[in-house]
Amino acid sequence: MKKTSLLLKSILLSSLLATGQFAGAQSYKKVHKDAIVVDTHNDVLISIMEGMDISKDLRGKTHSDLARFKQGGVDAQFFSVWSDETGDYAFAVKQIDTLKAVVARNEKQMMLATTYEEILEAVKQKKLAVLMGVEGGHMIDSDLDKLDNLYKKGVRYMTLTWNNSTPWASSAADEAGGTVPNPQEGLNDFGKQVVKRMNALGMMVDLSHVGEKTFWDAMATTSKPVLVSHSNVYKLAPVPRNLKDEQIKAVAENGGVIQLNFYSGFLDLSFSKRQEQFMTKHKPEIDSLRAEGWSGARITERMKTRYPKEVQDLRPPLSVLLNHLDYIVNLVGVEHVGLGSDFDGVTSLPQQIDGVEDFPVITKELLARGYSKEDVKKILGENTLRVFKANTTKEGYKD
Repeated sequence: MKKTSLLLKSILLSSLLATGQFAGAQSYKKVHKDAIVVDTHNDVLISIMEGMDISKDLRGKTHSDLARFKQGGVDAQFFSVWSDETGDYAFAVKQIDTLKAVVARNEKQMMLATTYEEILEAVKQKKLAVLMGVEGGHMIDSDLDKLDNLYKKGVRYMTLTWNNSTPWASSAADEAGGTVPNPQEGLNDFGKQVVKRMNALGMMVDLSHVGEKTFWDAMATTSKPVLVSHSNVYKLAPVPRNLKDEQIKAVAENGGVIQLNFYSGFLDLSFSKRQEQFMTKHKPEIDSLRAEGWSGARITERMKTRYPKEVQDLRPPLSVLLNHLDYIVNLVGVEHVGLGSDFDGVTSLPQQIDGVEDFPVITKELLARGYSKEDVKKILGENTLRVFKANTTKEGYKD
């Protein structure tokens, strides 16, 4: 009799545990589905320019494709119009035209969005809202008319610099390295005109990649909330691309939002050391592949395939990304943080995050950390939409 009773209790307990786990899974999936998920930085457009078709399954080739955007519950994606320092306005336009052609070919799944209302309409139609951000102010060729034209073509944010400085703004890489090629660090008079024109147009001023002096000059110039499209916390990972506490506070006071970058090296300083050790261990093989003409990206994929356990162990745990988020929330509040993954622009991501399909994992972990459903929705997209909406009210040019 006792054995029967114990067996029944065991079955009941297992059932309750299973039911609880199922309910938990259903709960985070529902929260994620109900939220408007916005990612402010994805670099897959460069892969598209190289011939990739995101309407096909690109697992193992990219972090992104249309099916995985859907799987990840992504509602609005800012596609990065990027170039290294050699790029110009013409190359930016070529990327924009390419992306618009992709949208036209996949109109049942994608919709170009340039306003807050269009984002909501895309969500209503269950299509991916396609937005654009230019990564690197050098692509306006120091010409305000070209900035105007990029806005007319649908661009809704511009990063004032990429790693390279422009003639009118110094980058984080150059300021930290003491290699600013301009007469002064920060924004010159033309740079301030760029910020004011962006405010007037309704284009968000993006302060990722900019140097500290440029950051503070831009904050003193802008009349609208700023975007930091893909950066993290300097205190937790002291690299020039991340924000110091005073910068985080300034973004909050401005009403702006900081979008967390998923790159392992910007989350965990020890990642670079682990990566160096891995590269040293496999140096003969890597050197041989380079001698055969293999590209860096192809070598990276080869290493992942041949040494999956070693490569997996290089990646920081997902908790590290959430620690950066917690830090910002504790410092300035939950209203000033969002997600700017940098998918397809980075070579390593935290564990459990392999592509755009894995955004729901972040929702699950946020709820597990005690964030309310309302706060999770703010982080996933509402904070970004607030800043986007605040920037789209035109006020006329202020020269």
